[in-house]
Amino acid sequence: MNFNWVSIETLAVILAIIYLFLAVRENSLCWYFVFFSAAIYIWIFINSSLYMASLLNIFYALMSIYGLYQWRKGGDRKSGLPIKCLSSSLHIFIVISVISLSLFIGYFLGLYTDSKFPYLDSFAALSSIATTIMVARKILENWLYWIAIDAVSIYLYLSQDLYQTAILFVLYMILSIIGYYEWRKRYLSYNRS
Repeated sequence: MNFNWVSIETLAVILAIIYLFLAVRENSLCWYFVFFSAAIYIWIFINSSLYMASLLNIFYALMSIYGLYQWRKGGDRKSGLPIKCLSSSLHIFIVISVISLSLFIGYFLGLYTDSKFPYLDSFAALSSIATTIMVARKILENWLYWIAIDAVSIYLYLSQDLYQTAILFVLYMILSIIGYYEWRKRYLSYNRS
């Protein structure tokens, strides 16, 4: 990776870190930062033959618009969403769906592209899609999903020499733990009142 790529990756990483810090604090400005970070990562991942990761970042850019709206105008009162939880049965459905689709898409990525990790790339992308929807809807457990996704992503990015991005995902993992406890505290205080 040459200097220009490293500089571009650095900008994407900085924007992504700002996004996550703001998301942990439930600050809707986070969605602007993820939009620009995703736009940069689309190009980076195409050039690293991580096609599902590239498609995922197209999704992130689109979801940033949806997330911004939901966090500002969503909910029953049109004043933003409160933090909420999903049922166990819905979590089971999400996990089974992501694994099944990852196997299906990974198979075809392996056949028809030069993807080096078709199944892991598919799993990381599909689980990130499901979890990003949870973030936009302020589902508390999104942070637990991110911990697992971040672990898989760290391996993928290290294998592609995207060292700054791998470090970003280590930071994401740490911030996901913090995010879970912060949101859980807010969730419990919302439900006491």
